[in-house]
Amino acid sequence: MSNYLTPEGMEKFKKELINLETVKRRELADKLNYAISFGDLKENAAYHEAKEAQGFLEGRILELKGIISNAQVVEKVNNGLVGIGSTVLLSLNGSNEEYSIVSPEEADVFKGKISFKSPLGKVLMGKTKGHKINIDAPGGKTEYFIVDIK
Repeated sequence: MSNYLTPEGMEKFKKELINLETVKRRELADKLNYAISFGDLKENAAYHEAKEAQGFLEGRILELKGIISNAQVVEKVNNGLVGIGSTVLLSLNGSNEEYSIVSPEEADVFKGKISFKSPLGKVLMGKTKGHKINIDAPGGKTEYFIVDIK
C-alpha cells in the first residue's frame, strides 16, 4: 500500500534512518558491550535496558524503511485546490490559523502540520479559496473560512 509524503517529509525520514542506522546503532552497541562487561546478564539492569532500547531502535528502523519504500512523493500543485503539500490559511472567529496538509506520518499539529486523513484535513481536501467548511468538534460545530491556499 502506497503512502503519500511531501518532499520535505521524505527527506526528514531518510535523514532519521541514516542517523539511526549509523550513529544510534553504534552508540547502542557500545552501551551493550559496556553492560556485558559487568558480567552476570540475568540481573544486569544496564544490559536489559540497552537490549530494550535496541529493540525500539530496530523497530523504528524497520518502520522508517517501510514508510520510505512504500512512499509516493507528492509535489505541491498550485491549482487552487487544497491537496497534500498545500498550506491553508483558515479564519476562525476572526483569528487566522495556518496549516500544512501532510501525510499521517508527517503530521505534527504543534508545528501546524495536519494529516489529510484527520477530520479537518478530510474536509479541506479539494476545497478552494473562499470556501466555508464545517467541522463537528467536541464543543459543537466549528465553521472555518479558507482565506488562502499556498
